Amino acid sequence: MKLIRSPLTHRILAPAAVLAVATAGTAVASERGGGSAESQDSGKPTVVLVHGAWADASGWNEVSESLRAQGYPVVATANPLRSLSGDAAYLAARLKTIKGPIVLVGHSYGGAVITNAAAGNPNVKSLVYIAAFVPDKGEDTLKLAAKFPGSHLSDDPDAPLPTALDAVPLGSGPTDVDLYIKPDKFSDVFLSDRLDKAKAAVLAASQRPVTPVAGAEPSKAAAWKTIPSWYLVATDDRTIGTENLRYMAKRAGSTTVEVDAPHAVLETNPDAVTHLILQAAHDNRPSLAKTGTTTRTAALGGAAALAVAAGAVLVIRTRRSGSGA
Repeated sequence: MKLIRSPLTHRILAPAAVLAVATAGTAVASERGGGSAESQDSGKPTVVLVHGAWADASGWNEVSESLRAQGYPVVATANPLRSLSGDAAYLAARLKTIKGPIVLVGHSYGGAVITNAAAGNPNVKSLVYIAAFVPDKGEDTLKLAAKFPGSHLSDDPDAPLPTALDAVPLGSGPTDVDLYIKPDKFSDVFLSDRLDKAKAAVLAASQRPVTPVAGAEPSKAAAWKTIPSWYLVATDDRTIGTENLRYMAKRAGSTTVEVDAPHAVLETNPDAVTHLILQAAHDNRPSLAKTGTTTRTAALGGAAALAVAAGAVLVIRTRRSGSGA
């Protein structure tokens, strides 16, 4: 696992070379008139964004806007939050309709969904986990969240239901319920009290519930073993727990950044999320967890090649003159 640490991580995740290539690509798209069709013609991957529990696709709005401004086709898909196998099948079907390479991004429970949906799809070139679950085959998200302390979902380990959650009946069975974060707990659990009360209240009111089945169902695949991955660790995550995030990122061999942010880092630090996705989109090779480092051949035309060279020189000079860790 390659770990990047810095108090300004969200500002420096994308090196000069990456930003320069992205700018060059945007200029080409601009000359062609812009739009998703032109972006696909230019060779840029489609970025597919998958939300997790207690959120919806609108949480990606700022990230989507930033990526689209740089010429990337973006799909912020709905996640049903009904069952892991069903949610993954839903996403897998959506991915099959997308032509060309895909950067697949998951937040929270969405990480478990992309881990399953990407399996067997050769178009998925990169996986990006944003404070997300990265289960191995046979693991469920409930057990992963309980591996290390840090989650504020419950203050009573013996409670039949996590104390920060409300169960709303959907049928007659004991598991026929929807789980919501209690409104008075939402800011602490999901946002680490990083947003003002008014915005936190709006997010709590609009949260989408998840079923107990989704959290308890074992994963059927582990796409991170064959697809390169990137991981953003939120260092003040009170939903999954920061140490659980670090454990999963390390096990997956992901290129990892740490950001001083809550679980809902999409809401508080969208720039950090965008920059990590750009790294994955430009394929700054991480090592695969169990298959070793992969190689690639990049065909870069004149301006892009010069930009990479200039960026490399900048990085070398920075390393020689810098005094940081």
